[in-house]
Amino acid sequence: MQEREIFRNLSIFPPFIVRLDGRAFHRLTRDMGFEKPYDLRFSDAMAAVSEQLVSSSGLQPSFAYTFSDEISLFFPLAPFNGRVEKIDSVCASFAASALTIALHVTEPLAFDSRVIVADASAAVAYMAMRQREAWRNHINGYCQQALIAEGMTGTQAARALRGMKGPAMHEMMFERGINLSKTPAWERRGIACYQTEFVKEGYNPKTSEHVTAIRRVTVRDDDLPLFSEPDGEVWLRSHLG
Repeated sequence: MQEREIFRNLSIFPPFIVRLDGRAFHRLTRDMGFEKPYDLRFSDAMAAVSEQLVSSSGLQPSFAYTFSDEISLFFPLAPFNGRVEKIDSVCASFAASALTIALHVTEPLAFDSRVIVADASAAVAYMAMRQREAWRNHINGYCQQALIAEGMTGTQAARALRGMKGPAMHEMMFERGINLSKTPAWERRGIACYQTEFVKEGYNPKTSEHVTAIRRVTVRDDDLPLFSEPDGEVWLRSHLG
């Protein structure tokens, strides 16, 4: 019956990206009473899941970028011999399980998953694109919640904002006392998780010598540069691995 497993041999060569998107998370945020447009509990949980994917999932992505209900993972090496179905299913199931634990929810959570072919240059362009989406999500979220607070329904607010350009939305919020460029950096630019090396000093009692060792630690970074700027591109390339 293995010949009926039509995609079992579909494989990809590294490097590549996997993007995870939460399924029906609007229901989750509603049922758990999360604040809008941003809730620190949810953001912390998504960052924790991203950190676990990098540090302890066994999948070995070198870099994770998250905002809203999505996580993008960069893989310089391919787990499972590059088998796409297995990579997609394990990434999505691990993330769903980790988020369920992080949020202490009793209802099932799910992510969908897709593989994106990307060498280092394409990965930089991809991450810059997702960060631009994080900014659009940021300004739209603030504007929509402002209109809802003023009495509109969600549908009316979405209709009022349809076609409005970023500068106009920025000005709309400025008139309401909020400078969107001064909101927390993680809201505007997302959060990254990656591994870095540090030198740890120790003592070897057998040889009575002071020794040093290289250790790796996973970093959660919520003050990111703009990936589309030259300095941000250099930063990003240095952390993709």
